[in-house]
Amino acid sequence: MKILRDIWLIFQHEAGLMMRNPTMIALSLAQPITYLILFAPFLKAAMVNQGVLSYADAYRVYVPGLFVAMGLFGGLFAGYGLLSALRAGVIDRCRVTPVSRTGILLGRALMQVALIEVQAIVITITALPFGLRVHLGDLLIAYVLLAMVILLSVSISYDIALLVRNENSLGVLVNTVGQPVSLLAGVLIPLALAPLWVQNVALWIPFSWATDGLRALFRGDLTDDVVWQGTAIVVVATVATVAWSSRLFNREIS
Repeated sequence: MKILRDIWLIFQHEAGLMMRNPTMIALSLAQPITYLILFAPFLKAAMVNQGVLSYADAYRVYVPGLFVAMGLFGGLFAGYGLLSALRAGVIDRCRVTPVSRTGILLGRALMQVALIEVQAIVITITALPFGLRVHLGDLLIAYVLLAMVILLSVSISYDIALLVRNENSLGVLVNTVGQPVSLLAGVLIPLALAPLWVQNVALWIPFSWATDGLRALFRGDLTDDVVWQGTAIVVVATVATVAWSSRLFNREIS
């Protein structure tokens, strides 16, 4: 129970700091909303042969991909916050308290999860006037799967940040990793339009399984195998990455 209390304390602290800067929260929504409004309509024409016959169909395809894009890139850039806290001595001050190091790491990570989840809710509401319709139960499960995606990408970012300890190197690595992964995950353009070899490579990317699972949920296909396969793959990858992040954090922050 102590670890849960530690996580909650750090989460509250980080969330309080974030709430003091509502402008940044608002600005972080500008890009996904722009993509939602301007990019999604292109899918209606591009995916007619895949059964996308209306704008509502297009948004059911695009919004889940946008969720994964937000979780992927929003999480990957979380390492900057960790490096900033390390340089400012915030982590060192936490170390002299009874709070565990794992609690410090997970509390910060879960704040990022909560932030992006709020953004996803705003995106969902914004898409409703454009015709998006999804059952509430499927949507709630989609948010849970998205939370795992965010936690996975945040943990990857923390791993990179702890290994390189340099903001410039982190930025290069994040962009180098993030762009191809997002393409292979089909977040903007579904993999149904990709060559077969790209689809085969994407099978090795957990984010691709998450995208397919989310799209099945938005279609209302809760019993589709890809939902449970994608969830299982993302959960396993997340647990492994979080465990590695915790071990690396405990080793590096000594």
